[in-house]
Amino acid sequence: MGINGPHIITASVMHARLIPARNSFKYGIYYIALPLSKLADCDIAQDRYGLTSFYSKDHGPCDGSPLWPWAQKILNIYGITEADGEIVLVTMPRVLGYVFNPVSFWLCLDRNQNIRAVICEVHNTFGERHSYLCAHTDHRPIIEGHSISAQKLFHVSPFLEREGHYEFRFDISEKKFGAWIDYFDGAGNKILVTALAGRFSPLSARTLRSAFWRYPLVTLKAIALIHWQALKIIIKGIKYVPKPSQNATRVSAADNITEI
Repeated sequence: MGINGPHIITASVMHARLIPARNSFKYGIYYIALPLSKLADCDIAQDRYGLTSFYSKDHGPCDGSPLWPWAQKILNIYGITEADGEIVLVTMPRVLGYVFNPVSFWLCLDRNQNIRAVICEVHNTFGERHSYLCAHTDHRPIIEGHSISAQKLFHVSPFLEREGHYEFRFDISEKKFGAWIDYFDGAGNKILVTALAGRFSPLSARTLRSAFWRYPLVTLKAIALIHWQALKIIIKGIKYVPKPSQNATRVSAADNITEI
């Protein structure tokens, strides 16, 4: 089936703030990976309530309209014609009707299942969103060992300025999913490292039920941990950064690529 079929990803999430005071956490989680051209055939409740469910209005244009055209429009705008295969959305499902997705990943494949672009769709706790398009300038496949840099244009944490840049790395194969996002401030200091690493297994009603009971109320856990970590950061004396008005730009492209 490859990575262009419906999957569930059992994974761990890690966040570590490095300076001016160290703060880190790690927890288990699960994501779903849904091929957009076969969305209707995926074995999960869609646009309706369920133990676990998927709502189109949580992503892309966030109005419930089809998701494929939204992603394809972005690829066309940036001329990534090589991504002529499946588009797979990797995201957390709603659990008992609730979800908060800090970041979802749209894997844009070619016909040989090479990843030509990744749209990183970021949400903050203020109800805003921004998408970073990660792709090579020559549109060659994204593989392990590549670091893709993008200017930070979106306010996420109330303890980080809207400045500097991110470095994105991906290691995705038929069996495993890995995504790393490191944040550097305007002076080039590495401030925050994050990682999502897990393994693919076929998506079915059975595997979804298993994940639901293995990680109960995982979406509520995610938002609760965000606020718990914020409290710990306040106690450690890291200053609060008021939220600026969101930029008019809702999608931005990577501006530099290095190989490591």
